[in-house]
Amino acid sequence: MFLEHKNALKNSMKTNLILFSCLLAVINCFAGKTPNIILILADDMGPGEPSHMGGLVPTPALDRMAKEGMRFTDAHTTSSVCTPTRYGILTGRYNWRSRLKRGVLVKASSQALMDPNRVNLPNFLQQNGYHTGIVGKWHLGADWELLEKPPAGSDRKDDSWRVDYSKPFRNGPVDVGFDEAFFILSSLDMAPYLYLRNNKSLSIPTVNAGWEHNEYNDFKRVGAGAADFDAHTCLADFARESREYIKRQASDKDNPFFLYVPLTSPHTPCTPGKKFKGKFPQYSLYADLVAETDWVVEQILEQVADSDIDNETLVIYTSDNGFAPYVKIPKMLAAGYKPSGDWRGSKATIFEGGHRVPFLVRWPGKVKAGTTSDVTICTTDFFATFA
Repeated sequence: MFLEHKNALKNSMKTNLILFSCLLAVINCFAGKTPNIILILADDMGPGEPSHMGGLVPTPALDRMAKEGMRFTDAHTTSSVCTPTRYGILTGRYNWRSRLKRGVLVKASSQALMDPNRVNLPNFLQQNGYHTGIVGKWHLGADWELLEKPPAGSDRKDDSWRVDYSKPFRNGPVDVGFDEAFFILSSLDMAPYLYLRNNKSLSIPTVNAGWEHNEYNDFKRVGAGAADFDAHTCLADFARESREYIKRQASDKDNPFFLYVPLTSPHTPCTPGKKFKGKFPQYSLYADLVAETDWVVEQILEQVADSDIDNETLVIYTSDNGFAPYVKIPKMLAAGYKPSGDWRGSKATIFEGGHRVPFLVRWPGKVKAGTTSDVTICTTDFFATFA
């Protein structure tokens, strides 16, 4: 039994060495110059959803990344839900090493998970000459000041009304290694419903916002919201901010940049923008949202090309976990849609459909176009790989 265990351990170590050799080869092949890095993280996209994997919704930008780069066929996350995976990506640690032992952060007042005194992915890159930015969904908590007396009223009972949005918060993105940050605190179905920049809220909530239960929304989660915040424009806002960041940093020829783009889609609520709503009436609003998610990737690739940094920029696309089974898409399923591919399970399950994710790498001239890799990889590998 001991010898069997010893041999299994040796085989595991060999596998890990092969894995890191493959991943490091992708980075180190650009000897002499450090690449820009753009990491795009979808929210709840299963491995079978891109159209090049058999998905019903056309995803031309993702298909282009697969055609012009490498597709990893055995990519995994460390968790089948949101917050833990994000913790693993940015720290390089297994998510269970944080204080969060189950579920995700839901409350607006949830304290920050990341320790600003510990070396992590963004502050390591920052210390090595990178300008670092985040545009998108944070979902790792922040240390807010709380109001001494929450607002009165029966509609102001949610935890999100306890936060003092007029004051800066601590231990958010800019305290753990990001030079710039434009983001929402959690998901689009979790209060507060407003944008944050760096360490401050851009608005003071004045209204109760949230979502009615329907085929797309399992959670109502009514809470504090900015009067001018519109979830339907969120992806367009993230695309604009990403483009502006890339354009600005591309003008700095001496220092590379790292842009982390954790999207809010295709996670519920299904709130596609005007340009995409109704694009696939034969399917659902969910299909519209998948199409808009792909459009954001298109916008980022377009700005990289417009800024003339294609050959200097490594772009990675993946997801935080698999498809969310509580999204009701009967027409799509009847038409043969298999969001988890051939794998059993989905988001929040222990099965492979929960932690297998799409994973694409594009780097013109450095990553061979149209290739695939069956090497087993995990989203905690980013830190060690980029280092």
